[in-house]
Parts: sequence; structure tokens; C-alpha cells
Amino acid sequence: MQKNHIDLNGKAILVTGGTGSFGKKFVETVLNQFPEIKRLVIYSRDELKQFEMAQIFPKEKYNGIRYFIGDIRDKDRFRRACEGIDYIVHAAALKQVPAAEYNPMEFIKTNILGAETVLEAALDMGVQKVVALSTDKAAAPINLYGATKLCSDKLFIAANNTKGKRPVSFSVVRYGNVIGSRGSVVPFFMEKRKEGVLPITHPEMTRFNISLEEGVDLVLYALGNAIGGEIFVPKIPSYKITDVAEAIAPSCKTPVVGIRPGEKLHEEMITSSDSFYTLDSGKYYIILPPLKEERKKIYMEHFKAKEVEKGFTYNSGTNSQWLNVEDIRKQIVKYVDSNFKPL
Repeated sequence: MQKNHIDLNGKAILVTGGTGSFGKKFVETVLNQFPEIKRLVIYSRDELKQFEMAQIFPKEKYNGIRYFIGDIRDKDRFRRACEGIDYIVHAAALKQVPAAEYNPMEFIKTNILGAETVLEAALDMGVQKVVALSTDKAAAPINLYGATKLCSDKLFIAANNTKGKRPVSFSVVRYGNVIGSRGSVVPFFMEKRKEGVLPITHPEMTRFNISLEEGVDLVLYALGNAIGGEIFVPKIPSYKITDVAEAIAPSCKTPVVGIRPGEKLHEEMITSSDSFYTLDSGKYYIILPPLKEERKKIYMEHFKAKEVEKGFTYNSGTNSQWLNVEDIRKQIVKYVDSNFKPL
């Protein structure tokens, strides 16, 4: 019987990048939903963020919580952190597109070699399930950040082929912009409106939109349901960048400054090439690795899913779901700033 989530009570789970926007929401959700969790390890390299997070989730109140300072580039440290761990959620990554173009090797070391660190530790330390976070920029990437995340996705999917008899599975979740996350357009515009100018890269630009809650729910779904080798893609709405500007500060000037290096006009989460291996399970699309037909049927039955049409694409510019200006304002009030008012 298909379940929405996995029961983490009595289990040990490790979150890489655990002090980031996703990590904090994931930890909050897990502690609320699974009060009997055995251990919840926050693994990250920023001691200040761990200190600040420990004020919100102190060890005295949450008995199973642990804070590990470490870098996913450090194989020995990460292996030590994985002792006794049942599940890994891999959220650590370098993400800024312009920074990746300028510092390519740093992104390769963290996003690709760091992924290798995670999957090798999982194989060696008896981990049962690994779910890695990806991005829409990994689909037909044109920037280095997207290319590193595509490589990471491929590593995790391929790890299912080399696990031998180990009872471990690797899967990926892929989604678009998280509203209000650090470095995203909403907090950027909310800061820039103080200057009376919101720079628009291109008037036709669109992006996918997801809340942190929806992202966490997708990861929990993948932990509870993945067979191994899947890329889970949520069905989420798009927004126009001009509507975000209108929602935040309709009185501001909106000069067009041009698309930045490595940036797309529209984002894509499923390409036409992916369509040959993509299922529709209702709430999510599921991209499978290339499989023989009989093996594909196992996934279809497990997820109660059907195949999408050949040539199908999932693109933020041709999406069927859209947020209008008022929808965006409601999202900002709900997820970013409860006191928000447009200027």
C-alpha cells in the first residue's frame, strides 16, 4: 500500500546543508511530526548558523538532535557523521549561478565530488535510503551550477547500479525556486524597493515556484516511496518576473537590465528527451532511469502512475498553473513576511 510519508520515529537521519532554508524547515517538520526520532544530525560547515539554529532547536528540548560541523568535501569527517544513520537527505550545495561561472572548480568540488562523498559513505556505512535535492537548472543546463547538479543527479541515480546486495536506495527530488529563500528574487526585490528601482532581467522571464513546506513534503514522500533511481518532480505553478515586481512594489521603476550569464528565459524540469522515461502519478511526475519495459511496469504499479506522452516537456513558460499578482502577494505574506504590504 502506497504511503505519503515514511515513519521516522525510532530512526536516525542526517541532513547535509542542514542550516540552510530547506534544512531548517525540514528539521522543524521532522521534529514536529516524529517526536520519537532516534537521532537527527544537522551536518554543515557554518558554526554561526549551527549556533543560531541550536537556539531554536536546543539539545535540551530535542533529545535526538545533533550538530556536526563538517564539509561534504571531507570524506573522513562525513563517514564519521554517518555512523548509525538510517536515512540521508542531501541538501548541501553551492547554488549561485554567477558565482559558479566565476568559481567553477569550487562548485565542482562541492556539488559533484561532495555528492560522491555522500553516496560512498551511504554505501559503506549501512544507510538505507538517500534522497538528494536537485534543481530545475539541472534539466538541459546552460550554466555551470546546473551542469554540476546534473552530474550529481547522475551519480546518485547510477549508485543504484553499484550497490550490490546492500539494502540502500538512492533517489532525487527536483524542483524550482523556493519563494523567499536566500538569494531568490522575492527578498532581492523587497530590499531593492527601498531604492525605488526593481531591475528586470527580461520582461518575458518566468520561473517555477514552490514553498519550503511543499519541498519538505516532497522529500518525505520520496523517503517513504522511492524504489531507487527516480527523480521526483512536483507539479507546481509558475510566475512571471514582471508580476513579482508588480506584487512587491507597483510604484517602483522596472528597468530591463538583460539576462545574466548562464541564465535561462524559462526554466525546465522535464525535457522532451526525459519524456520517454517519465511517469505521471497525479501529484508528481517521476523520471525513471532507462529501464526495460517489464522493469518500468514495476514502477508504474508501485506509484499507480501512467506514462506521459512522448515529447512531453515541463517548462515554466508553458506551464498550465500560474500565480497572478494577488497570488504572489498572498505567498509573500504566508511564507516570507506576515506584515508585508506592497509599495
